[in-house]
Amino acid sequence: MTGFKVDIVKADQLGEAEWTAWRAFLAGNPALNSPYFRPSFTRVAGQVSPDAAVAVFSRAGQIAGFFPHQKRGSAIQPLGAPMNDYHGVIARPGEGPTLQEVADLLGGSRLNVTAWVGDIDRGEPRNTVQVELGDDGYDGWYAERRQTFGKFFKDKERARRSMEAELGPLRVERGLHDPKLLDWLIDLKRDQYRRTNRHDIFACGWTADLLHALLQTEGENGFGASMAGLWGGDRLTAIEFSLHAGDQYHFWFPGYEPSLARCSPGILLSMDTMRLAAELGYRTFDFGFEGEHYKKYFCNGARTVREAIIVRPGLGAAMSQAAVKALDLAGEGKGERLRASVRRRWAAIEACEVTPANRFRGAMQAAGAALNKVRSNSATA
Repeated sequence: MTGFKVDIVKADQLGEAEWTAWRAFLAGNPALNSPYFRPSFTRVAGQVSPDAAVAVFSRAGQIAGFFPHQKRGSAIQPLGAPMNDYHGVIARPGEGPTLQEVADLLGGSRLNVTAWVGDIDRGEPRNTVQVELGDDGYDGWYAERRQTFGKFFKDKERARRSMEAELGPLRVERGLHDPKLLDWLIDLKRDQYRRTNRHDIFACGWTADLLHALLQTEGENGFGASMAGLWGGDRLTAIEFSLHAGDQYHFWFPGYEPSLARCSPGILLSMDTMRLAAELGYRTFDFGFEGEHYKKYFCNGARTVREAIIVRPGLGAAMSQAAVKALDLAGEGKGERLRASVRRRWAAIEACEVTPANRFRGAMQAAGAALNKVRSNSATA
């Protein structure tokens, strides 16, 4: 027995005593400084995401922690998945339930997390990367990065001059809340998903509704969402949707005109956004998971999170193991990468789609894409 008791409630059923405890846990745990852990995010996502709830953990009559989540069938996921870049139990360090205890207390067939914050000894580590500004702010960061990675940043300076010569004077605006600009960004992302054969996370509807709702939210302690855009002359070339709270600025959904890729408008926008936001007091700019090549030139900080699937013993566990073996199609090394790719694709599909039929359709499309990739790799080997 863990000693924890759990109550499952809707976010709008939490009273001021619960929200006060929530804020106190955030203040006492620096690992929870991301905007995703703020009460405002849970309030908004709790209204928009289907089957959303908050687990309230208590021990000896005292609140010990919270876990915002959503259910898809009998599976449990963090609230806002697949778009939630950080999640975990909101509690003081060492006082809340562990990942395994959360899974046991919530009782679903499976608990799937992709960026768990907290100390756990299972799952796979993944890194997220950040720009951490020092006392000399953006200018100091840029000077150090340009000295360290001169070729990369000189190339971006040339790209800026090239785009300005082609389109006209460049200007960047941040703090944008125009729903039409958000729709433009969502259309760009959907086109990108089609071109790269990835699941369209906006086809389900509620995910786009979540971004729109957050965009109109002004929460406590500086929580909010906004966009920044880069124009060349009269032409919008790139836009990015971000979350922010305190001194944290989380880049979330970037998009740019594919025809201008040679000019790197998305990278130029990120740099200009940091410059403007730093003037307002933001000091950490979070770029999410490492991977895209430009992040290694930008980021001077990193943190480790965990990706894990907790499956209850029984038929579900046996089927999961069988699926892992069946996906080992590409040989040593490649097989593990394929499994990780398929697992993440499925996590996104399951989180987005709220009906079994849509989840099945998405799974078949993902499986076909994975097999085509294996065949392509085999043909070129």
